[in-house]
Amino acid sequence: MKRIIIKNGQVVSPRSVEKCDILIEDEKIVEVAPEISVDGAEVMDASGKLVFPGFIDPHTHLDLTTGTCHTADDFKSGTLGAIAGGTTTILDFATQERGETLEEGLNHWFAMSEGVCSCDYGFHMAISDWNDTTRRELVDMRARGVSSFKFYMAYPSLRCDDRSIFEALEAIDAMGGLSCMHCENGDLVEALTAEQRELGHLTPAAHPLSRPGFVEAEAVDRYLAIAEAAGAPAYVVHLSTARGLSHCLAARDRGQQVLIETCPQYLALDDSCYTDDFESAKYVFAPPARKKVDQAALWQAITEDVVDTVGSDHCSFNMVGGKDAGMADFSQIPNGMPGVETRPLLMYTLGVATGRMTSGQMAALLSENPARIFGMYPRKGVIAPGSDADVVIWDPEARGTIHYADLYMNVDYNPYEGMATVGRADTVVLRGQVVVENGVVIQEDCGRYIPREACVAEHVGS
Repeated sequence: MKRIIIKNGQVVSPRSVEKCDILIEDEKIVEVAPEISVDGAEVMDASGKLVFPGFIDPHTHLDLTTGTCHTADDFKSGTLGAIAGGTTTILDFATQERGETLEEGLNHWFAMSEGVCSCDYGFHMAISDWNDTTRRELVDMRARGVSSFKFYMAYPSLRCDDRSIFEALEAIDAMGGLSCMHCENGDLVEALTAEQRELGHLTPAAHPLSRPGFVEAEAVDRYLAIAEAAGAPAYVVHLSTARGLSHCLAARDRGQQVLIETCPQYLALDDSCYTDDFESAKYVFAPPARKKVDQAALWQAITEDVVDTVGSDHCSFNMVGGKDAGMADFSQIPNGMPGVETRPLLMYTLGVATGRMTSGQMAALLSENPARIFGMYPRKGVIAPGSDADVVIWDPEARGTIHYADLYMNVDYNPYEGMATVGRADTVVLRGQVVVENGVVIQEDCGRYIPREACVAEHVGS
């Protein structure tokens, strides 16, 4: 039996930060106490460090093809980046293409991920073709550990109509699942994109004009109305606007269970990043970066425990051989940006280090809440006896600068290039195995598929 004791660290949870020792036996945490001593155990000194539960990224897109372009990161490079940054579990979006069964879509994602992941992983199932066969397959998905499902209100090849969403929400809720929604009005996006092109606006500066804030807000409001009709909880992915946030809060006031996810890009960037210079194609993602007032509203929501999770929405495309497909027309730039590796670093730098949030709130947003919501708690998301020994020893004194060439992600740029950072994941333990030391990955391909239980769609903020 392999034993490790992590000593003298400040163990972080949403409720406390306490100096404790952690005893790990093989893959599990067996004791958390002020002082632990076991003969023969390997001792790791975490003095001066924060000790977080392994971070969970509930929103990644790895090894994804758009039909014309493929992401720069597959499961090999994407999960290397994840674990290097302290993310010990990701939830990726397996996608049912039109005409496919859910089983075919899920099997494809299993084939891409098996044996090459450096962090643990699970799948949401993205449904693009709702029909009687899909309905029957929901039970099979639950049996294979998939308990959350994504729908799109935008993108012609993916989006579902309101009736299909309503029927699916009823069926998913009945089996202990949770719906997650990409909220943009697809018809408006297409009309506004065509309008920009007709005006001759073809540079990345037209991107936010083709997907303005009200396009998200309308879709959020409609999704919440559909969820209300279905009597089902709602999870809004990558919320970017103050107006969309207000719709979520109004629904909560009505008694609906509404879960809110945002992303670091909506907290770090604003729409001034879009210019006529094609270099700003680096910031073409959807929804786009918003106004400073939206950014401020989202930070306030984090401070007040209104937001439930922070995902990366990692969907990386190289500038060369990817985004440059849209050099003559912004609408041909593939939407997405890298983020799985830098998400914890950005949240600590921009949030904890500035006083916008506490380390406990970071543990809630990046660890415990996604574990609870998506059916992995208490196996994941907490440092407690019986939990998987997924631990991040975080150095709050570290200082650095983001350079894409220094990262494990396989992308030829980084949207935060040159940003000064505070803190870093110094040591990462995945199910009892030290996989990162001094910020360097020392063990690869150690990840396992994590089947999930029923989702828990309860907002637990203040």
